[in-house]
Amino acid sequence: MTPDQYCEDRAARAGSSFYYAFRFLPEERRRAITAFYAFCREADDIVDEVRDPTVAAAKLDYWRREVRAMAQGNASHPVALAMTPHLARFDIPIDAFEHVLDGMAQDLGKTRYLDFAELDRYCYLVAGVVGETSARIFGIPPGHADRTLAYARALGESLQLINILRDVGEDARRGRLYLPQSLLDEHRVSAAGVLRLEGGDALRDALAALYQRACSRYDEALGLLPAEARRAQRAGLAMGAIYRALAEEIRADGFRVLTHRVALTPIRKLWIAWKTVTFASR
Repeated sequence: MTPDQYCEDRAARAGSSFYYAFRFLPEERRRAITAFYAFCREADDIVDEVRDPTVAAAKLDYWRREVRAMAQGNASHPVALAMTPHLARFDIPIDAFEHVLDGMAQDLGKTRYLDFAELDRYCYLVAGVVGETSARIFGIPPGHADRTLAYARALGESLQLINILRDVGEDARRGRLYLPQSLLDEHRVSAAGVLRLEGGDALRDALAALYQRACSRYDEALGLLPAEARRAQRAGLAMGAIYRALAEEIRADGFRVLTHRVALTPIRKLWIAWKTVTFASR
């Protein structure tokens, strides 16, 4: 199995919205974003699946070494090998990978957030940076880098907020709570109650506020994207459209995220991606 095949298989097995969105990219860009996505999955799975924090930290340290090796052109892991040729080609800074690992490492020791300032920093590390790197791979027209990267960062952060909204119950079962204490206090919600999977009107109101924040950040992102970059960034727009539809499903379901995980079907994800890419290509 080649490094590219490894990454392709890694992305396909994850079944993520990202996979459906970048199926429409030209081959070279698709290989690059698939490798980058596989890197993010490798790091994320360490935090989600390795129960011993010491072992998880050691695995993240391995990836820090592999990132440094990737920068020097002597990586060994299939994902890093697949990613290496694209670093210079798409002007991807090596610290993007370090930031992602920093965000994942934060998950090992931090299970609560005081306010949105803390949460925003986390969202930048695990999603804003991902958005910026993805935008570089998708392509940025000359003269439009600043606004395109600002769009991509805002888009990534909005998608992370939707992820947090979707996974409240799943995260609570792992002892994690990404809902900021300031949000809980505002709506008179007990953090301990959420961790015990206790719902109610107050929590629903808090989740509705998080939904609104995610949607506002999403709208902000779309407003930042230059018209000249829209075609190049159509894969990112497709990802955003899929997640926006997911947010609407969560809202329509009454924010019952403690009891079950809302998801879109693969065919619906593919349809949304195709429709968005087609519109953005005009």
